[in-house]
Amino acid sequence: MHFRWLHGDGDTLSAVMTEMVLRAMAPDDWDAVAELVYTSTNYWYASKGPGAIFAGGPDAARVFPEVYEALDPGCCILAVHQRSGRLMGSCFFHPRETHVSLGIMNVHPAHFGTGVARRLLRHITDLADARGLPVRLVSSAMNLDSFSLYTRAGFVPRRTYQDILLAVPASGLSHDAPGRAEVRSATTADVPAIVALEEELTGIRRGGDFAHFIVNRSGIWHVSVLDGRDGRLDAVVASVAHPGSRMVGPGVARTESGAAAVLLAELDRHRGHSPVFLVPVECGDLVQQVYAWGGRNVEMHVHQIRGACPPFAGVTLPSFMPETG
Repeated sequence: MHFRWLHGDGDTLSAVMTEMVLRAMAPDDWDAVAELVYTSTNYWYASKGPGAIFAGGPDAARVFPEVYEALDPGCCILAVHQRSGRLMGSCFFHPRETHVSLGIMNVHPAHFGTGVARRLLRHITDLADARGLPVRLVSSAMNLDSFSLYTRAGFVPRRTYQDILLAVPASGLSHDAPGRAEVRSATTADVPAIVALEEELTGIRRGGDFAHFIVNRSGIWHVSVLDGRDGRLDAVVASVAHPGSRMVGPGVARTESGAAAVLLAELDRHRGHSPVFLVPVECGDLVQQVYAWGGRNVEMHVHQIRGACPPFAGVTLPSFMPETG
C-alpha cells in the first residue's frame, strides 16, 4: 500500500483545507485517478532512490479503479480543488463485516504536506468509528512520513513483512515443497471453509473477497487451497495477474509448510513473470524456503491496525492488491 505525505506549514494547511472538498469517485474520474496514482507513486519512489514503480504511462495504474470498483463499487474518496476541479488526492477503502481496510492513498506532488492525506484518512476513520469497526492497513516501512501519519491517528504496528520478488521461469518452477501435490484450485464451495480458516487465524471475515477471486469474472484472479487431514483447510492464497499488478496474496496458513505449498503452487501460475508477495519476518523457515526458490527482498511492509486487533496466529500473507485485510 503506497502513500505520499510530507510536512507543510500551518498557513499552507489552512489554505488547502479551505479550498478542498471531498466527494466519491465517479466512472469518468478513472483516468484522472490512474494518472494521480501513477504520478504520485513514481514521484515518491524516484525521490527516495529505488526509481519509478510504474512503467508505460498512467494507464498502468488504471488497475486500481478497475479492480476496486469491481470489488467495492463507490468506495473511493477524492480530494478535489474546489475552484479548479483538479484532483489533489484519492483514497480507496474496503468496508467489511469485521473491519474497514484502508486501501491505496495518494496525494498529488503539488499538494504534498498540505493536509490532504490527513483529511482523507480522517474521512475513513470517521466512517469506521460510526460503524464501530477497527481500521486495518498494510503500509510501506520505507515511508516514515506515512508511518507517522498513521500512528498519530491511532494505528499500531502489529506485524512486519518482507516483500519478496521472484522471477518465475517461462518453463515454471522446478522446486517442490511438502504438500505441494495436494494443493488444488479453489471453488466457490470452499468459501465457507476459507472464511472459517481466516477468522480462526486472524479474527477477520471477508468471504466476499475470496468469492470474487474464485468466480473471477475479470479473468485476472486465481485461488489455491490446501486441504488438511482433519477435513478443514490448512492454507489458502489468491493472486492477481494484471498488466498493472502481479502479486500473490491475500492468504493465510496454519503452518509455514502449508504456506510454502500454496505459495509455490500460486507462484508457478505466473510463468515468465516476476510476482511480489509478502512473508512475515518471524517466519524464518518460510523466508529461507522462498530464498531457495530464487526470491529476493525488494521492500518491507507493516501491518497497522487502529482499534481492536485479535492476535495473529499461523502465517498471514497480506496483499496491497487488494488491501482488504
